[in-house]
Amino acid sequence: MEITLNSGFKMPIVGLGVWRMEKEGIRDLIINAIKIGYRHLDCAADYRNEAEVGEALTEAFKTGLVKREDLFITTKLWNSDHGHVIEACKDSLKKLQLDYLDLFLVHFPVATKHTGVGTTDSALGDDGVLDIDTTISLETTWHDMEKLVSMGLVRSIGISNYDVFLTRDCLAYSKIKPAVNQIETHPYFQRDSLVKFCQKHGICVTAHTPLGGATANAEWFGTVSCLDDPVLKDVAEKYKKTVAQVVLRWGIQRNTVVIPKTSKPTRLEENFQVFDFELSKEDMEVIKSMDRKYRTNQPAKFWGIDLYA
Repeated sequence: MEITLNSGFKMPIVGLGVWRMEKEGIRDLIINAIKIGYRHLDCAADYRNEAEVGEALTEAFKTGLVKREDLFITTKLWNSDHGHVIEACKDSLKKLQLDYLDLFLVHFPVATKHTGVGTTDSALGDDGVLDIDTTISLETTWHDMEKLVSMGLVRSIGISNYDVFLTRDCLAYSKIKPAVNQIETHPYFQRDSLVKFCQKHGICVTAHTPLGGATANAEWFGTVSCLDDPVLKDVAEKYKKTVAQVVLRWGIQRNTVVIPKTSKPTRLEENFQVFDFELSKEDMEVIKSMDRKYRTNQPAKFWGIDLYA
């Protein structure tokens, strides 16, 4: 199942996110994911495991497990490389051992102090607050992203963690419209206005943290996951599915791409088994009523500033 982007390319609606994946386990995880049927991998320079992903991809290609053109590979520009977009993209391509990217995203709508291409540091000032570079505009960054398309390095470009205002601005100054806006969205943080705005203007929404962060965000940010909600457990029981499968299916039926992360083989398979059932309109409404406007991914913990304030 795929969504056709405004660039004309097709993006699989379920992908595997590799955030916080241990380097030593990535090879087996990606090979297993491809065998299960995953054809979409969501990476980022900031995850600091592009090289390991690249080794796994090269093995998959060389052994004939899959062809390059059958995969959709996303990675992202880190904040500290906004002034070095082309170099950063080439660095990611080298690490991933690829000739082109299917999708390259601006990871966050903020430029920070440059610390060296691909280092993905988040430099803090003496006050402990993120050292934001106020000399580089998002418009400048975007026009450099557009150059990547004309250079043949990237097929589609997009944004991530942009709100309605920033997305609207990007539409206004862009020559190549953003194909994707990747945002946190799940039953506790539905962001219906942003999702509808993007979709109205031909921008595909990808849901990062589609399961509400679960264990990973609970560990880092002390947040609560929707997977433990009794209402969702009741819905899951009705369909004889897991809560995670119901939540992913809800995301798919919103016409959003979902990129769940897991390092567990059983969950890897489970998260892909979401195409053999459909939630009723009534159950979609039940889940819609659960919105708490509850963000679980909050980098302010590390940056000393709430960029969403």
